[in-house]
Amino acid sequence: MERVEPTEPVDVSGLTELVDVVGPTEPVAVVGPTEPAAVVREFWVRMQARDWEGLGALLADDLVVEWPVSAERIEGRANFVGVNAEYPEGWSIEVIRIVAEGATVVSEVEVPHETMGVHRALSLWTVRDGRITGGREYWTEPGSDPSPQWRASFVRPL
Repeated sequence: MERVEPTEPVDVSGLTELVDVVGPTEPVAVVGPTEPAAVVREFWVRMQARDWEGLGALLADDLVVEWPVSAERIEGRANFVGVNAEYPEGWSIEVIRIVAEGATVVSEVEVPHETMGVHRALSLWTVRDGRITGGREYWTEPGSDPSPQWRASFVRPL
């Protein structure tokens, strides 16, 4: 499991594009990755660092992210950055894996929180031209969905 700390230097391999960002709260120019898997890896690095402007630079203006478990849709870069920036402090991010094919990137992360317990997210991202344009994230707490009795002879606890 890879743990991304905010004080860790950012991996700059694969940084080949200067991304111009337009908007009153966004940086004018940010160097960022262009390969889809590298974009998503950098997304989690910036999230852990609470680098909200840098995170925004990786997102399309018209980004749409769905959270089916809580039946929510986040529309727009500002709303996505805002909901994450306002989340109660005390969390960290551990990247478990990132898998990519073409413009589609899947990431699995664990997010331990000092007071809210451990959460897991499986995220399906679409990355185009070095920006995340859409996503669907399944957030859950390990063990929160009890195993039914009828499966007991087929499974064992994690």
